[in-house]
Amino acid sequence: MRIFITGVAGFLGSHLADAMIAEGHSVVGIDNLIGGELDNVPEAVQFHQIDCNDFEAVRRISAGCDIFYHCAATAYEGLSVFSPHIVTQNIVSASVSIFSAGIANKARRIILCSSMARYGALKPPFTEGQVPQPQDPYGIGKLAAEDLLRNLCRTHKVDYVIAVPHNIIGPRQKYDDPFRNVASIMINLMLQRRQPIIYGHGKQQRCFSFIDDCLYCLKEMAFRDNVVGQIINIGPDEEVVTIIDLATRIANQLRFNLDPIFLPGRPQEVEHAICSSDKARKLLDYKTTIDLDTGLGHMIEYIKKRGTRGFKYHIDLEIVNEYTPKTWTQRLF
Repeated sequence: MRIFITGVAGFLGSHLADAMIAEGHSVVGIDNLIGGELDNVPEAVQFHQIDCNDFEAVRRISAGCDIFYHCAATAYEGLSVFSPHIVTQNIVSASVSIFSAGIANKARRIILCSSMARYGALKPPFTEGQVPQPQDPYGIGKLAAEDLLRNLCRTHKVDYVIAVPHNIIGPRQKYDDPFRNVASIMINLMLQRRQPIIYGHGKQQRCFSFIDDCLYCLKEMAFRDNVVGQIINIGPDEEVVTIIDLATRIANQLRFNLDPIFLPGRPQEVEHAICSSDKARKLLDYKTTIDLDTGLGHMIEYIKKRGTRGFKYHIDLEIVNEYTPKTWTQRLF
């Protein structure tokens, strides 16, 4: 088949493109390179550097594609509280552009990569049947994109699936971004012999998903009939860790003398964010194949090979006040 992937220069999109090409499919991909890297894009991809919000260009480039994967996002949950305009524009408006292009071009199926931010502060583990209560503009935007996809695809009789990956980690994840990717940030800092910064008490709970385990589910979503119209969490639920635990695991692998710097918590940060994988097990035969320590080891080797980097404050803060983390206002990373 002919596959269209947004965010193809990013972490998730580039890995998905590799997986689809390995299966014998052709891939057309776009990226505006806000959060992507050109060297992530597989050579076999028909690549175009355009923004998802450019509807006419998206419609022209994606003509003839059977499956649309919308992976692109300014995936900045914490930052969205302080830069809501750019985040919402690149979540809601960009998503509508992609969905509209897919429907106009008679795509067979559209797969949206949503976010566990949709759940907010619900009681974990989060299940797909819970009524979402997002706490920040990013989560609100993702939920709005889901509603728009559902509405448009039902109206125009196009298959759709909503994937909810959570805390994906692995090689190619952007590690010089001060606004997101906690594991990558910590590895980049510790390799520079710098202490990691932890917001709040560090007892926030998370589950981290290695990229390979998420890819299996995303590939299957393009072809299985039993997933059409479904919302499905993808990623493990067996290995819950705190942010302090995460820092300790990384420090142990690097033989780094850990003494983290604690700063005030960020507004609207969810304390306990864990998704149930039961639905993915039932519909997609999901299995966790790579544990957290192994995944962190792969990331460490990747960053070592590429070399550590200084952090790039590449997105402007739209709201600066007493609530804005000083890691960003003072550029502490």
